[in-house]
Amino acid sequence: MGTNDQKRSLPHGLRLVALAGAAALTLTAGLATPLDPAPQQARAADDGKKVLTVAVAQSVDSLSPFLAVRLLSTSIHRLMYEYLTNYDPKDNHAIAGLATKWEPSPDKLTWTYTIRSNSTWSDGEQTTAEDAAWTFNKMMTDTGAATANGSYVGNFRKVTAPSPTELVIELKKPQATMAALDVPIVPKHVWEKVSDFSEFNNDKTFPVVGNGPFVLSGYKADSYVRLKANKSFWRGSPKFDELVFRYYKDQDAAVSALRKGEVSFVAGSPSLTPAQAESLKGAEDIQVNDAPGRRFYALATNPGAKAKNGKKFGDGHPSLLDQRVRNALFRAVDREAIIDKVFRGHAVEGEGYIPPRFQDYFWKPSASQKLAYDPAEAARLLDQAGYKKNGDGKRVGKDGKPITYRVLCHATDPNDKAVGKYLQEWWGELGIGVRLNCLDNVTDPWLAGKYDLAFDGWSVNPDPDFVLSIHTCGALPATPEETGATDNFICDKRYDELYARQLTEYDPAKRADIVKQMESRLYDLGYMNVMAYPNAVEAFRTDQIKSITTMPAKAGNIYGQDGYWSWWSAVPADSGGSSDNASSTGVVVGAVAGVLVLAGLGAFAAMRRRATAEERE
Repeated sequence: MGTNDQKRSLPHGLRLVALAGAAALTLTAGLATPLDPAPQQARAADDGKKVLTVAVAQSVDSLSPFLAVRLLSTSIHRLMYEYLTNYDPKDNHAIAGLATKWEPSPDKLTWTYTIRSNSTWSDGEQTTAEDAAWTFNKMMTDTGAATANGSYVGNFRKVTAPSPTELVIELKKPQATMAALDVPIVPKHVWEKVSDFSEFNNDKTFPVVGNGPFVLSGYKADSYVRLKANKSFWRGSPKFDELVFRYYKDQDAAVSALRKGEVSFVAGSPSLTPAQAESLKGAEDIQVNDAPGRRFYALATNPGAKAKNGKKFGDGHPSLLDQRVRNALFRAVDREAIIDKVFRGHAVEGEGYIPPRFQDYFWKPSASQKLAYDPAEAARLLDQAGYKKNGDGKRVGKDGKPITYRVLCHATDPNDKAVGKYLQEWWGELGIGVRLNCLDNVTDPWLAGKYDLAFDGWSVNPDPDFVLSIHTCGALPATPEETGATDNFICDKRYDELYARQLTEYDPAKRADIVKQMESRLYDLGYMNVMAYPNAVEAFRTDQIKSITTMPAKAGNIYGQDGYWSWWSAVPADSGGSSDNASSTGVVVGAVAGVLVLAGLGAFAAMRRRATAEERE
């Protein structure tokens, strides 16, 4: 239900999407918020520390990498822990992470990873292949530990560490994603003491031991997450001494803080609204970045929530089980109007499941397949399905009652509310009522299947395996009482067959073709209506941030990346020169014809890196 990523994500709002700001370089996170009206005072500038504060619009779901699915949470884990491989911030190809190289056996059933010898945990212990083997084995044998990332190890037969620098993974059948395992590797000597992985949130004892560019040093729910620079990080220490994620429920308040210089970076939830972006253009010492995004914005339909054991639950409207009804609803959604009137051009019209940013996997329906905006055809389909209007012009269900759909929306996302009003108008003309249920926390009703439709969205990784896996039957919860990895309870035999095929296909072109067939199948089923691919619209203060990495390098985003590049590479404006990290990719910020231009200052020294699934938008 929810990255991107990172990784996983719950519906886009659940994924702590909205980075809304980064604080003045010499201040701590002492910013007033609705939930923290009297925070600590900002540190005196003469303490010498440089603190980058990033405002977020929603709360952390868990600080355990075994449980977290929201975008912010998984982004924080990328800062805390290394992954076997990473994504190059320039072009997204797989590069070294904790593993310096990886190679398969001739039959591709055994993969051997060489673990770097220059990575240490923040408590001084050496990072070894045993840590990685323990992490994967725990996910393979403990359902609680498999909550967030279990799909990555479902095909693993055996994982061993013959030596401190050698990791061996044996597979049941070939798997094409072995250079794209978006799993945080944790220290065995710390985590083997955890008794219940389904309950442990990793948020009570600080600092938290990690080996990424930052170390988690403090946390207060719905208030802040504080991290300090890891001076022993093998790629080089970040330029900022601390990084603080501060909660802002009110996005306009975060934008106001940016204007005042109280924060350095604001992205919104997950992007700035067009009105906010326009208001910031031309402001002194502020630049707006408007780049193609890595996420989609969709309307998900309850397909009849059920568990793996076959037990059904929830209360989705029975009419939505009819594909003709689902197609009718989507025929009555004017995507062009959404792009023009809601996103004001800061998005691309949605169709397939994977955004055009990932060209290899981007899919468009054929002219005959496309569910184009056609209210008359929508009305005909509803009539054909037996849902006709009564004397009052209302469509009635099989029970004779007028149909009113409950639509889950995120209270912190203005786009949900704006699109929701259009749905009330468009579907109202069909004779169908719409009741928006806008909540700060949509997780509970979503997991319980107590909704008819819901606004959804995910950040997609360069390798789309994760966002494809969340619609398989295997992602359903084991029982109604448990939590699965599913996004929307979709379970379709044909889709599962295609998913299994793409997972074992090593030929890139052939695999891409299978992925497109999966997108086509999702489109035809009608449970996921992708309405838009929003741009990443962000703003930051150039008098506080001298340079920061975008991903990809050309026309890329800063927040919600497939990795830790932005916050790790950020250079304070008052620093003497550019980043001197051996592998830095800082970017110069400049304005050309009113458009933000980010040009790479340097190249990663013989490194190539791979990213998180996140997104879970």
